[in-house]
Amino acid sequence: MTFRHPHDREILRLAVPAFGALVAEPLFLLTDSVIVGRLGTVSLGALGVAGQILGTLVNLCVFLAYGTTASVSRQVGAGNHRAAVRQGVDGIWLAALIGVVLIVAGRPLVPAVVHAFGASAVIAPQAETYVHVSLLGVPGMLIVLAGTGVLRGLQDTRTPLFVSVGMFAVNAGLNALFVLVLGWGIAGSAWGTVVAQTGGAAVYVVMVVRGARTYDAPLRPDLRGLRASATAGVGLLIRTLSLRVVLVVATMVAARLGDAQIAAHQIAANVWTFMAFALDAIAIAGQAITGRQLGAGDVAGARSATRRMVEWGVACGVVFALALFAVRPWLPDAFTGDATVRSQLLSALVIVALLQPIAGVVFVLDGVLIGAGDMGYLAVAGVIQTAAFLPVAWLAYALGGGLVSLWLAMGVWMTARLVTLGLRARSNAWLVAGAVRS
Repeated sequence: MTFRHPHDREILRLAVPAFGALVAEPLFLLTDSVIVGRLGTVSLGALGVAGQILGTLVNLCVFLAYGTTASVSRQVGAGNHRAAVRQGVDGIWLAALIGVVLIVAGRPLVPAVVHAFGASAVIAPQAETYVHVSLLGVPGMLIVLAGTGVLRGLQDTRTPLFVSVGMFAVNAGLNALFVLVLGWGIAGSAWGTVVAQTGGAAVYVVMVVRGARTYDAPLRPDLRGLRASATAGVGLLIRTLSLRVVLVVATMVAARLGDAQIAAHQIAANVWTFMAFALDAIAIAGQAITGRQLGAGDVAGARSATRRMVEWGVACGVVFALALFAVRPWLPDAFTGDATVRSQLLSALVIVALLQPIAGVVFVLDGVLIGAGDMGYLAVAGVIQTAAFLPVAWLAYALGGGLVSLWLAMGVWMTARLVTLGLRARSNAWLVAGAVRS
């Protein structure tokens, strides 16, 4: 693969900083884990439960970033920078509104949600404390998602990287201060994250306000714009829910296969997730580039860029597969000394590696179709993909196929994603030009 294609420089300019920002996200919880681990096993377990709850919330609200990127980039492509910033303002308002609703509606539900996530009687009180405090940071967290989408739509992935790194540094420093120095316990860890998230949100609000003043865009909420953002968000929410169902069911099946299987599955899933960050970076570039080109009416350019990004996805997938095969014999030793877990993990990693080239195409096409604003199709496709996975996953458990069978079911899911997204990309239905997808 040569690097002389006209789109290569732009893909790298957008994808490399996006990868850095994506990697910074899980560092929040990792930093919390390192510091809270000093408080003991119960606190660490509580953080694990709370982290799952908040992580699910972030995943369900990721449409605030993706939908905003698609709408803003279209307006940029059409040369309507004032309208682009207006879209960004609407995204920020929608994020703030959802955040306030989640605080008000979520606080009374915290004990029930913590229990639903399987917290023991010992762990539950601390998990509830963490979630109660963290809910105060939800508006900031959602504004960060929307602000990130605004800047990506404006073809800027570098600033979100700087903001993510700054938030990570503040989070780490405050957690150490509140937990280790002031002795606030697990609540101190939550407060550190709340302050970091709110600070990051303030940065994005300042940048959007500055952009609004530059292009004379109004800052008041626009009901029609909010409605359009929310409507686009519904399709992305269904898509995201479909993805979460697959991942949750896979974990449930692995847990029922046995202790060694669930341990090995979690490690394999973490390896999968890390590789997904790099592939998602190309997908984010796809969102920004596709939206801008379709907004400019350059349908041929959008298809050409898509073809090139798919090539990048395949190439990265092959490199990741070869790299994983190379380190596979030694990788389990970094996570476990249990011989049974090690054996299960070695087998699962073969499937994880083989799926990487497929994942490279799937992630890119997912990003391209999001950038095109093809949310309705993505929602339907997500349901179809999940429907393809569920019976195969059930068979993996019912027939006692083991962890390899479960990951083969994941392969069926990825193949379903490849087929549904690939067929759409080959058609012209998603290539709708204009500042607004009608």
